[in-house]
Amino acid sequence: MNDVISGLEGELRSNGISVESLDTSGETVELVYLTAFPDVSVNHQEMGRALNTFIDALEADEWEPKRVEATVLRHDDDIQGTWYAEPEWFRAYVGYDISGEEFSERVIDTLAEDEP
Repeated sequence: MNDVISGLEGELRSNGISVESLDTSGETVELVYLTAFPDVSVNHQEMGRALNTFIDALEADEWEPKRVEATVLRHDDDIQGTWYAEPEWFRAYVGYDISGEEFSERVIDTLAEDEP
C-alpha cells in the first residue's frame, strides 16, 4: 500500500497546510483545511502559504488556474472562515501584471469570517 500523498495535496501539506479535503476535479478547486491558528480571525500567513502552493504549481506548469475556494476550520465542523482566489488573479500575478500586494489584497477582500 502506498501512503505517499503527492500532487497539490502533498505540496500543500509540505507547506504546513493541514488539508482535510481537496477536490480539483471540477471547475473549482475546493480546499478545506484545519488551521494551526484557531483564533477568531483567519491567519493571513497561512492563507499565503496555501496560495503560494498554487502559484508554485502554476509556475512549474503543474496546474492550470481555476477558482480556488477555501474553507478554514478551527476543528471538525467549526468554520473559522472562507476565502477564494480567481484564476485571472493567478495568471495576472505570474505574468507580472499585478504585484504580490495587489494579489494578496484581492484575496483578503474575499475573506468571510464566522464568529465563534
